[in-house]
Amino acid sequence: MEINQTILKEFILIGFSAYPHVQTFLFVVFFCLYILTLAGNLAIMGLTWLDRSLHTPMYLFLSALSFSETCYTLTIIPKMLVDLLDKDRCISVTGCGLQMCFFLGLGGTNCIILTLMGYDRFLAICNPLRYPLLMTNVACGQLVASAWAGGFFISLIETALIFRVSFCTPNLIKHFFRNMRAVVRLSCIDSDLREFTVTLMSMFGLVGTFLLIFLTYTFILSSVLKIPSAEGKQKAFSTCASHLTVVIIHFGFASIVYLKPEASGGDDTLIAVPYTVITPFLSPIIFSLRNKDMKNAFRKVMRKTVVLKTNLGLLFLV
Repeated sequence: MEINQTILKEFILIGFSAYPHVQTFLFVVFFCLYILTLAGNLAIMGLTWLDRSLHTPMYLFLSALSFSETCYTLTIIPKMLVDLLDKDRCISVTGCGLQMCFFLGLGGTNCIILTLMGYDRFLAICNPLRYPLLMTNVACGQLVASAWAGGFFISLIETALIFRVSFCTPNLIKHFFRNMRAVVRLSCIDSDLREFTVTLMSMFGLVGTFLLIFLTYTFILSSVLKIPSAEGKQKAFSTCASHLTVVIIHFGFASIVYLKPEASGGDDTLIAVPYTVITPFLSPIIFSLRNKDMKNAFRKVMRKTVVLKTNLGLLFLV
């Protein structure tokens, strides 16, 4: 077969157009999930900022994760919502490259921050006496900055590998965002090696961070089992429960997207929904509902808000 050598300047996202009868329903569902995701992440960041008792590395990492996930969803979901209602799903090659760069960079940043949160719990449980010296707020900020640098360093390399060649027709991407594998296959030259390289880099980052978290929790479990009292063990486990739950959900859904064999079949569009929409939605809920400090901070803010409104009302009456 001859390959059409027309150089592409834009791509067309097929997305959910394969399901025309449910696009409006999907728009409503995804829009509601997106609003709740934004509200949850903004609430975590706001509470961490307002309540001084939350100015600790544990909650600074959580706030950094919420900020990263907010940016992550901004790169995908708004465009996806527009495409669900708009028949014109075109995007320029440059726009595609920018979205992919931010998507991969922020996804990598999330993985690294989750790893750092596990490391923070490891120091707090396994080295409690040295923890205040090793994990200061300054050190926390430096680690978060390193997470962003590491995530976008890998992202820039992958994006450069993908977009250093020209693309040929057909310009159809069978996805609702600029999926890495789908874009690589549109290159004018043989893309097998390039696809293997960028996929291997993503797998290395995903599996590498997960193994680090697994190793961290192996040491944590070993230390917790040495605690003599049942109450002490329960307290130690409770500080890790929400983080471990999010890790399982995050890496579980991500592995389905990135580690799925090419010949396994299935609709990649539907497979990517849990990782790009459901996981960011569940993350702030899990961290909020399973955290007493966060719930107490929310109650304090609400009480202050009620008092402020009452005082303003009395002032207005006077």
